[in-house]
Amino acid sequence: MSEINEHRTDADQAATTSRNRLGPMGFVLTFGVVSMLADVVHEGARSITGPFLATLGATAVMVGFITGFGEAVALVLRLGTGPLADKTRKYWPLTIAGYALTVIAVPLLALAGTLWQASALVIMERFGKAVRTPARDTMLSHAGAEIGWGKAFAIHEALDQSGAMLGPLLVGLMIGVSGYQLGFGVLSVPGAVALVAVILLRRAVPDPKRYDTHAVSKPVAVPGQASVLAPLPARFWWYSAFTAVSMFGFSTFGVISYHLEVQKVMPSALIPVTYAVSMGAAALAALASGALYDRTGLRGLLIALPLTAAVPFLSFTTTPALVWAGAVVWGAALGIHESTLRAAVADLLPAARRGTGYGIFTAIYGIAWLAGSTIIGALYSASLTGLMVFTVTTQFVALIAFINTCRSLFQGRSCAVVLG
Repeated sequence: MSEINEHRTDADQAATTSRNRLGPMGFVLTFGVVSMLADVVHEGARSITGPFLATLGATAVMVGFITGFGEAVALVLRLGTGPLADKTRKYWPLTIAGYALTVIAVPLLALAGTLWQASALVIMERFGKAVRTPARDTMLSHAGAEIGWGKAFAIHEALDQSGAMLGPLLVGLMIGVSGYQLGFGVLSVPGAVALVAVILLRRAVPDPKRYDTHAVSKPVAVPGQASVLAPLPARFWWYSAFTAVSMFGFSTFGVISYHLEVQKVMPSALIPVTYAVSMGAAALAALASGALYDRTGLRGLLIALPLTAAVPFLSFTTTPALVWAGAVVWGAALGIHESTLRAAVADLLPAARRGTGYGIFTAIYGIAWLAGSTIIGALYSASLTGLMVFTVTTQFVALIAFINTCRSLFQGRSCAVVLG
């Protein structure tokens, strides 16, 4: 009997130690602060990647490829890290490791003296993003099941983008004082704080799945074939295809900032400020589109298409006023994509397959962005008119793809709202 009581005591202690000390909203808000600190680091660096690579001898095509390849690494490698998160359930270790890679790689850019060194560190930072994001988004999706997926991802994205706004401002100030080396080096401070914060959050919320009363503890299997995972639903694949087409025409900020530097549209120290403006617009757009998604479904995502189409007409001019307007438009489109897109994946897939789904979805997204950003970089050097035509065409095709996808696959609120 004493052995039985001892066993029960151990079980009770285990349950106590795995109990979450924050509610779903507290978890989302705190994770948002972690992401905000991390975004000060990597978005601060991203705001000057194009000009920095240009100082090391990169051309527009090279900047487009390097930044696009970095985004592809951050997204395509989730084909592996997403299923790994689902299989191992090691969501916290993967998340922490991913943040560690980012906060180490960025400050080291201060020591990079050649193009290949800088490129390797840019890609290493993006690899950290690939490692952590499927695991992190899966944990956020559990909290979102309680408070609303659109709301959860919108709040997280808004806090995330507030860091993306502060980082470029900090970097711009440091560049104005002493140049690129200090701009990258100062980012080691918020990076260290972010790493400590995510470790403390893990202690406070050891098991985010407890938030999701509808979560499935094991992967869904095909009936009669217990060892075979059920395939992801067709609607998920169609939605991923629509996203790929829309991202195909979306420029990376690296190409935009390269243009601002080589055309001397504004002083180098002001270029990160335009990125900060973009991130502020992204935060506001994320909140608005996330709230709209919870009420009406995917309708809010369509706003991103005309915004994306307008970017080259504004950001690739040499008129400062239009460039600032382009920064707002580019950021708003990004905020809609990065909040509403993630919320929709949580809505389309069962809880046990979300890590895999996020990995596959963002891999498709990343391949399209890599190809598109490389083409945009080449078109920038060859023909700005061609670049504008390319962007508008891709968004028109994306609109057709969305309507066809909606008519064929979406039921209920999403399709009803979009098609009227």
